[in-house]
Amino acid sequence: MNLPDLIILDEKEKILREKSTEVKFPLSAEDKKHIEDMCTYLKMSQIEEYSEKYDLRAGMGLAYVQTGIKKRIFVIVEDLEDGNFKNYVVINPEIISHSEEQIYVGEGEGCLSVNREVEGIVPRYARITVKAQDIDGNPYTIRVREDIAVAFQHEIDHLNGILFVDRIDKKNPYKNIENYREI
Repeated sequence: MNLPDLIILDEKEKILREKSTEVKFPLSAEDKKHIEDMCTYLKMSQIEEYSEKYDLRAGMGLAYVQTGIKKRIFVIVEDLEDGNFKNYVVINPEIISHSEEQIYVGEGEGCLSVNREVEGIVPRYARITVKAQDIDGNPYTIRVREDIAVAFQHEIDHLNGILFVDRIDKKNPYKNIENYREI
């Protein structure tokens, strides 16, 4: 497997604070290749052999805007822990419902665009239902839960110009922690 030539922007880049635009179909061959490259990069970042070889930080999600393109597309690559991976390609997503229960990632959320340690919790919904389109423009609805729900919310935030650090209370990073379930 060869590492795709992707540039992932740092949080200092202003484009990460801008709202991404709706995607029109059909996708170009270039967009399809970029989506494939993003999935390959994430998969390689989660495989120890490649993460060490290329000095990659592990990541499970990547929004188009993190590569400098303001389109409402993100991908998530889930390690199924049996040597297989599941790719989610999510275009023009919209959260249509969510649980009342909220959760947070105990070890803290991370982001390939935030290259520093960040203390605090990011409250997220435990379950969400998302309406989106696939790579061919076909509409679909997906219900995700737990860590995948967190990843979806994190990436949708990117499409809206929000970084996870914005969701941490600056004065009290662990504010109301007792109201949320740790995952």
